[in-house]
Amino acid sequence: MESTGGPYLNTAAVTSPVGIARLLQMMFGCTTFSLVAHQGGFSAAYGTFCMFVWTFCFAITVFIITCEFTHFHSCLSISWGNFTAAFAMLATLMSVTAAVIYPLYFVQLDCYPIGCEVRDFRIAASVFAGLLFLVYAAEVLLTRAKPGQVTSYMATVSGLLKIVQAFVACIIFGALVNDSQYGKYVAMKWCVAVYSFCFVVTVVVVAFSVTGKTALLWFPFERSVVIYTLGAVLLYVSAAVIWPVFCFDSKYGSTRRPGSCAKGRCPWDSQLVIAIFTYVNLLLYVVDLAYSQRIRFVPHL
Repeated sequence: MESTGGPYLNTAAVTSPVGIARLLQMMFGCTTFSLVAHQGGFSAAYGTFCMFVWTFCFAITVFIITCEFTHFHSCLSISWGNFTAAFAMLATLMSVTAAVIYPLYFVQLDCYPIGCEVRDFRIAASVFAGLLFLVYAAEVLLTRAKPGQVTSYMATVSGLLKIVQAFVACIIFGALVNDSQYGKYVAMKWCVAVYSFCFVVTVVVVAFSVTGKTALLWFPFERSVVIYTLGAVLLYVSAAVIWPVFCFDSKYGSTRRPGSCAKGRCPWDSQLVIAIFTYVNLLLYVVDLAYSQRIRFVPHL
């Protein structure tokens, strides 16, 4: 690390508004998974996912605070501004998902059969999970690029939306593998190809931004991202038309949920989830395309 002539420790990393938000993230995250691990309890895939979210976000937040406090991030061969902005958005999405899932599956008002002590621990964990989401969202708002500001790509609205788009695509993939019968028609396979292609390219865009390697590309990164976003809009428009037709039209599928379908294992339910989040991602890509015309960024920040 090259010496800058300044202090070795960066106190602003813990005293600035963003630094305080990160300290609260660390405190609320540690409190949440400690309450669950000590007495609240968790089980099945839902509970494991929630624990993973809280421990993962806690670990990365501690890493970020440590790096900024010690200036260690200057030794890393990544774009630090892009990395922290991308993680804050990802942590916001993951924490709000866990904050909804945990109380939905584990919290109840009655003490029977888990006991009042376990119930109270689960309620307390749910409260801190909600607070954790709020402080991650606060960091996103504090670090988000303002109109006219030249900043790192992942801090712009377009960059943040890339994280949301990838997250929504993961929800779609989860529904696809849950007995969605996507192999029934070629047209449905086309939709899967659309989801996969857009997800992969979006992840590649984020990866190049976070690693700070965009300047090494032989083509203009900013212009290419805008062209890709336009292509993603067109692809998602096709999926938004094709998927509902081949799932809910009476000629190919079912207009209503079959009464014989078991709860949690019904192809119609998975198809409905995919249809909903297809429209969600289409809207996100449209907004992304609109905002990409307004904010400029510096790839190496």
